[in-house]
Amino acid sequence: MTDTDRSHDVVVWGATGVAGRFVAAYLTERYEPADLAVALGGRNESRLDALADDLVDRREGWDDLPVVLGDATDPESLRDVARDARVVCTTVGPYTTYGTPLVEACVDAGTDYCDLTGEVNWVRETVDRYHDAAVDAGARIVHSCGFDSVPADLGTLLVQSFALEEHGAPCDAVRIYLESGSGGVSGGTLASAGELFEAAATDPLARQALRNPYSLAPPGERSGVDEGMQRRPKRDPLRNEWTAPSPMAAANERIVRRSNALLGYPWGREFRCSEAVPTGNGFRGAAGATLVTGGLGLFAAAMSVGPVRDALRRYAFPAPGEGPTEEEAEAGHFRVRIIGRGTAPGGRFTVDATVGADRDPGYGATARMLGEAAVCLLRDEVDSPLDGGVLTPASGIGLPLVDRLRDVGFTATVGDAGDAEAATSPDGA
Repeated sequence: MTDTDRSHDVVVWGATGVAGRFVAAYLTERYEPADLAVALGGRNESRLDALADDLVDRREGWDDLPVVLGDATDPESLRDVARDARVVCTTVGPYTTYGTPLVEACVDAGTDYCDLTGEVNWVRETVDRYHDAAVDAGARIVHSCGFDSVPADLGTLLVQSFALEEHGAPCDAVRIYLESGSGGVSGGTLASAGELFEAAATDPLARQALRNPYSLAPPGERSGVDEGMQRRPKRDPLRNEWTAPSPMAAANERIVRRSNALLGYPWGREFRCSEAVPTGNGFRGAAGATLVTGGLGLFAAAMSVGPVRDALRRYAFPAPGEGPTEEEAEAGHFRVRIIGRGTAPGGRFTVDATVGADRDPGYGATARMLGEAAVCLLRDEVDSPLDGGVLTPASGIGLPLVDRLRDVGFTATVGDAGDAEAATSPDGA
């Protein structure tokens, strides 16, 4: 099947969910029908029609938004969706429960795909089951194209691209800092977290994926120098301040290591990557790091106990479909800083990058990250040696996605330490 046989440029799969609505709203606001043929996908026709009508009413130039129907329990319906799309952009989680048939359908159809997952166990499953088939089919299956893990993955790529161009050597180690952020959380996001803990409790392969820092590397290369996530308060050697463990490190660190591996280890086989939450100096910084660590530990402990996990999911978490409003998403923000250290013939050097946006990281900003990832795949705006496979944002798309995010208001700066604000791209342009 050729691309000209396909009716839709981008199918937003799960369009009536919280994240899906944000992505559909963003794409129809940013682009016009002549530039992008968008379709809304899911299983509930009446809800999809209502969303389509709402977006058409609100968007000048959009007279119609097609609806495509399918069901995760009906693989043939998903194959029809994949065959008729150039790119499938999916927000339907938990991916461990609902994601695999759609990946398989896209691989079978040679259709590019992007998602929002931070479920390490499921990414490991798709790597093992579908990477080789996706390579053969020329299907780019790009996971983690939202707040998990675009800022960390592309921020590391920015740092390393700058280091290689300006210093002739990569950074030996990169440290990712979740400096600030505000935003809401949806029932779908918490459902994915619950599914991850459920898998860790019941599936030995999932536990192995979560224990091994290199679990997303290609088979045969799942070991290395990194020992794993930070798990306690720690004085940071690069910033000389206290840090706490990051709740996103489990996904982000592994995605970055997979990027390095898929790209052929341009950053070296002894490259180290870690992520933390900075909390400041002195007693207040130490106390903050202790509080964050304790809070994360209590949550993990509660979610690791089956009856407690079930009670939280039933009585405390918002229901799937509940989440922040558009106004709340616009009011959020995030800032991620990435610092790399390396050694070149001229001596040691430090590269500093920042990725951020003035929108809720999980929804307003993520809608732009995922939407622009889909457009990059559609228009083949990628800087990658890979034509297919189970990929990451850095290895499957690369710096063109950074350029697109800058165009829609993101901050993405990089430079030598102390001069990062003066450089907005690896060549200083």
